[in-house]
Amino acid sequence: MNILLAEDDKKLGKLVKYVLEKKGNYHVDWVQNGEEALVYAKGSSYDLLVLDWMMPVMDGIEVCKSLRSSNYTQAILLLTAKDALQDKIHGLDAGADDYLTKPFEMEELLARLRSLGRRNFAPIQADAVTFGEFTLNRTSHQLLRNGEEILLSQREYQLLDLFLQNIGNVLTREVILDRVWGIGSDVSHKNVDVTVKMLRDKLEGIGVGQMIHSVRGVGYRFER
Repeated sequence: MNILLAEDDKKLGKLVKYVLEKKGNYHVDWVQNGEEALVYAKGSSYDLLVLDWMMPVMDGIEVCKSLRSSNYTQAILLLTAKDALQDKIHGLDAGADDYLTKPFEMEELLARLRSLGRRNFAPIQADAVTFGEFTLNRTSHQLLRNGEEILLSQREYQLLDLFLQNIGNVLTREVILDRVWGIGSDVSHKNVDVTVKMLRDKLEGIGVGQMIHSVRGVGYRFER
């Protein structure tokens, strides 16, 4: 499953990301303020969100309220040092599905995420997805058009798969960078733009029209 972790404490964030990926076998994107959490949550597909309450720019409660007001349905776990009953009620009323107080044991965090995952189960992605006359085969990592392969680099394949998971949604360059190259990568937004251009040229070069649209100052949107 894909998890978005929003935690501004770098030491704790690094530890939680490591444990979730190594012990929980999750894919984890890690951001360090509430504004980034909101952008990532709205711009990509996550199965679970783990939000710290006290974050800079926008706190976890504000992020919860904003997401729920836009009909966001994925599970949200709130992390906080606040342990008063009224604080817990406030967090749950804001839209959190569960609440874990700091300090916490990693095994308890993993157990709570497993529970939320069962409650908020998302179907395993299909081995192949079809759009128009194209099929993206996730087992063989091939793009086929009427059975004939269109050669893609690994980055182009990952980018197209990401677009197909988010059809009609605007993906920021930051989201694309983290989901295709990985968080902490030393590549730049220019790498994103170049890879998008190469993928767009390959699709348009075989006469299918424009599918990848630029959103000025933000990122890209895929329409089939």
